[in-house]
Amino acid sequence: MTINDLEEVIQLDHASFSLPWPESSFRFEIEENECSRCWVALLDQKIVGIMVAWLIVDEIHIATFAVDPAYRRQGIAQKLLAHTLINGLKSGGEKGFLEVREGNLPARSLYEKFGFENIGIRKKYYKDNGENAVMMNLENPDIDRLESLR
Repeated sequence: MTINDLEEVIQLDHASFSLPWPESSFRFEIEENECSRCWVALLDQKIVGIMVAWLIVDEIHIATFAVDPAYRRQGIAQKLLAHTLINGLKSGGEKGFLEVREGNLPARSLYEKFGFENIGIRKKYYKDNGENAVMMNLENPDIDRLESLR
């Protein structure tokens, strides 16, 4: 992800979330946050997926992750998540962490496929509707297995 991608990234983020990030947040992640790993998935020169992850000490924290609604169920999310985790592991990460809406069953299923496990609930985490967030952790990820998912 680069600054030149921002317009498409913002559009995809708005199409995917009821609480999208402001442009300034993406700009900060791309230009200033040294912990940040920002990726886009391209299909025919169109951005169809976005990922922002932070590598904090030894943890790969998934901050935001979306696939364009018109391109879901095509393996894009799996490839983007695998790529992000592999990059994090090769850069010193040892485990993964994320929060996901309790009702987002497709995302939770994807994370479970990767080996993420539920470790707790953040009550009323999402400000738009008070939905809980499920905290998920990935301990000891297997890079060879991740390569097979990419």
